[in-house]
Amino acid sequence: MQYTTLGHTGLLVSRLAFGAMTFGEGQLVPGVINNIDQNMADQMVNRALDAGINLFDTADAYTSGQSEVMLGKALGNRCHEAVIATKVGFRTGNAITDTGLSYRHIIASAEASLKRLGTDYIDLYQIHIPDPLTPPEETVRALDDLVRRGMVRYVGFSNLPAWKAARMLAIQERHGYARFVGAQMYYSLLGRDIEHEIVPFVEDTGIGILVWSPLASGFLSGKYTRETPVPEDARRKNFQFPPIDVEKGYEVIDLLKEIGQNHGASPAQVAIAWILTKSFISSVIIGANKMTHLEDNLGAAELKLSCHEVEQLDNLTAPQALYPGWMQAMGWDAKVKAALI
Repeated sequence: MQYTTLGHTGLLVSRLAFGAMTFGEGQLVPGVINNIDQNMADQMVNRALDAGINLFDTADAYTSGQSEVMLGKALGNRCHEAVIATKVGFRTGNAITDTGLSYRHIIASAEASLKRLGTDYIDLYQIHIPDPLTPPEETVRALDDLVRRGMVRYVGFSNLPAWKAARMLAIQERHGYARFVGAQMYYSLLGRDIEHEIVPFVEDTGIGILVWSPLASGFLSGKYTRETPVPEDARRKNFQFPPIDVEKGYEVIDLLKEIGQNHGASPAQVAIAWILTKSFISSVIIGANKMTHLEDNLGAAELKLSCHEVEQLDNLTAPQALYPGWMQAMGWDAKVKAALI
């Protein structure tokens, strides 16, 4: 296992992280039912630790809080080896206030997460989704208070547009609050949108990216084919998320299989290894509902793609340039700089 720092911090994290979203028994989201009990969670967490993974990610809303409880129990007396990350923002109860990023909900949710995880502090506390109702000043003040109280060590965000994250970061810096150090974002060969705005933003501000759904919810595992577009046991059968271009996806899978043959690697391993070649990525979160899936994904840590193979995947999946990005792609920045100097 390789390690790096999370953004411009001294926090060392494994390049592969373990995501506990699948932990629990019951509905995760409409159409997706989790079926992992404590025994299986224990096996997965211990296997991840033995493989060198030290970053474990969950959220208060995953399977009605079961994920946090099971992760905490699975880590047990090895919890000192782990960097624990969890998130806040989605609905966690029936009360109208049991959601969002208000001061009240963030503080209450952090206290509840600590109890479920069975730990004294959370290493990385992330806002899970945007909240259009709560002023950003209120949200970042709550996060800072958690750090000052010793309940949280670092703070981050997930699924925010770059402009909103930039606004919140500016407030943090203006008031001397604990600043964002991590951005948990969707990124895969079938979803490279963050390269337009998020990547330049985090590179400029020293924020590390944690990738969720590197296989586009399993599509890039290789089990989805033109002949079997919807495998019987597939997560995407009832929950088409994140959205993808399926026809492009089949082209990508064909190339993943071709490259994989050169290394004795699975399509999933190649897809994850490609992400690990990106300098702006701190860690890739892998999740599993079977031990075989976990074992396969762990193999990506040892896979080294050639420059040509990376270029092939880059070219096949390059995101469409958006304005003003296409002006930069034309070398506009260089032309302006040359004209001014």
